[in-house]
Amino acid sequence: MTRRGSNRIQFDSEFDGVRYRPTLERAPTEANLRRARKQLDDIKARIADATFSFAEEFPDFRNVDQIDGAVGRRTCNQVFDEFMAHAESRLAKHDLAFATVDGYRKILDAVWRPKLGAEIFERVKYSTLVRIADAGRFKKKTYNNVVSALGCAFDYGYKDHPEKHNPAAGLRCFRLTKKDRPVIGPFIIQEAETLIAAIHRDWGEAQGNFDEFRFFRGLRPSEQIALLVSDCDVAQGKLSVTRARVMARDKDRTKTGEDRLIELCPRALEVLKRQLALRARMTLAGLIKHGKLFFKGNGDPIRNLQYPWVRWKRTLQITLKGRYREPYNARHSSVSWNLMIGKNPLWVAKQHGHSVQTMLDVYAAWTEGTKECDIAAIKRAMESRPLQPPRSAHTTAPVPLASREFGTDLALATHRCSARRGKISECNGGERGIRTRRKRQSDQ
Repeated sequence: MTRRGSNRIQFDSEFDGVRYRPTLERAPTEANLRRARKQLDDIKARIADATFSFAEEFPDFRNVDQIDGAVGRRTCNQVFDEFMAHAESRLAKHDLAFATVDGYRKILDAVWRPKLGAEIFERVKYSTLVRIADAGRFKKKTYNNVVSALGCAFDYGYKDHPEKHNPAAGLRCFRLTKKDRPVIGPFIIQEAETLIAAIHRDWGEAQGNFDEFRFFRGLRPSEQIALLVSDCDVAQGKLSVTRARVMARDKDRTKTGEDRLIELCPRALEVLKRQLALRARMTLAGLIKHGKLFFKGNGDPIRNLQYPWVRWKRTLQITLKGRYREPYNARHSSVSWNLMIGKNPLWVAKQHGHSVQTMLDVYAAWTEGTKECDIAAIKRAMESRPLQPPRSAHTTAPVPLASREFGTDLALATHRCSARRGKISECNGGERGIRTRRKRQSDQ
């Protein structure tokens, strides 16, 4: 360490056989020289610990980018690449879900790399991050995902620099209220039976069983398409739910990460038996060579939720000309029906794989003011045991619903009434029509 003119102090160092003479812009007074000697001692200690970074210590040194080991000059793109490599490693060890890693990659590539990629990582400011996040026209949930992905990447990058402030730590997610969450639309039992019967007619037994089971067991769609035959215990009337299928990939855990053993009501059990019988016939015909419980009409496994969704949508909107509701509302319906008929809320929550608080927050409004006639209709539907469907000459062809095998008398009456009006009956109108029809039948 030497004096360099009247306003600089020079360090003399050698790295990989190359000599470097970085300087400090300080007058070489006795006080500044003492501080420089202390800094030199600190540098030697960090070199011994393998934590010294030339670029961090002397960021204004010429050609600093050409010095090997100048890790302080990492760009955001480099940090993002390192973070994604670590995420992929965790995915390979089953510590992260594929959907999570894929979400990180898409957000970083679409939002953050174009704006930050070439910037020096440690020079990025909080105000810059806020400006980029606020510039996107995101809904609250999307905004939170965007901020969360960046926060994870920056947390990873700043693990190397715990003594420095992480600007992403100041980013805050929006608070989601009830109004921000999607409005659920459970089906009344009459609507559900009408839809079930129509799907059986439109698409055949395999698709009909899949959607009928949705309503009377209430699994998450990702859980239902992942079910295996080995998960079924027909003798006990139970089903083991231990996996899910998300983004066309199988996961060895459910959304909550907890396995559960669920009970089947008589209606769900009969649908299961019917599905297993169909599977046995198609296996003998050489059309099924996999262990999945539910499958397409030709015997192939259902690889993603797009397949059943298209059929659900076409039947609901084109065949029945009803108000469209997403298939997830079959699960909402199952939860609501169980609460309406007086099942223990804790039991219902455990069976469907969510917390009691979530269940009460989401479904409480649907259980208030439930009429006795509604409760009776739900109980009849859940306890009914539909007959086996007629076998078609060609196993893979849709099996038409020619009689009352699927759905109750209530559903068929509702469907005939709905067909004349060109839409599914709404709750009040449908019930009035059904009660009138049943009264006429009893008078006869």
